[in-house]
Amino acid sequence: MTSPLPSSPYASVLDLAPVVPVVVIEDASDAVPLARALVAGGLPAIEVTLRTPAALDAIRAIADEVPDAVVGAGTVVTPEQVTRCVRAGARFLVSPGWTDVLLTAMRASGVPFLPGVSTVSEVVALLERGVREMKFFPAQAAGGTAYLKSLAGPLPQARFCPTGGIGPANAPEYLALPNVGCVGGTWMLPADAVAARDWGRIEELARAAAGLRSSGGTCR
Repeated sequence: MTSPLPSSPYASVLDLAPVVPVVVIEDASDAVPLARALVAGGLPAIEVTLRTPAALDAIRAIADEVPDAVVGAGTVVTPEQVTRCVRAGARFLVSPGWTDVLLTAMRASGVPFLPGVSTVSEVVALLERGVREMKFFPAQAAGGTAYLKSLAGPLPQARFCPTGGIGPANAPEYLALPNVGCVGGTWMLPADAVAARDWGRIEELARAAAGLRSSGGTCR
């Protein structure tokens, strides 16, 4: 991501918290209480994925009603989605991969973005285009911490938010790497807690995830 967050003292989403919750919202009415629980637990950066029809309404509701949240859009794969998400109030964009067309649209949006990568060539191509912060996806399947550790030597200027297969057991290993700013995950949002609207449990899980910063993580 190449520009500061709007109305934020932080230069990057990677610097907000050690974990970015990756949220799939089926019912837009759950968006605000869920976001409030995550923020109360210490996880202000919230990635709402475009995997359900409720996603844009959820982004809009969080942007309007949860001022302490930094809501973003995930699974962004087209320029049209970039436009709709920013209009809905998304303050950052995350894609599972990238093309020049998508990258141009994300750059033109005026909000920070994390294009997805899983190979060295993709990382080098983004660095050539002036992008230094990326999503590493699918993290575990693409080589995990060993792969990212191998990238740190030849490509130290690249920073990553690994996502995919990460949970409380292996998140500290990722956060200990010098080229990892934060990780993305869903473990603080168990399906049964969301279905039961158990926002207190989600807040507790979020607080535990936020505490990973003090257990060896490098997110600043």
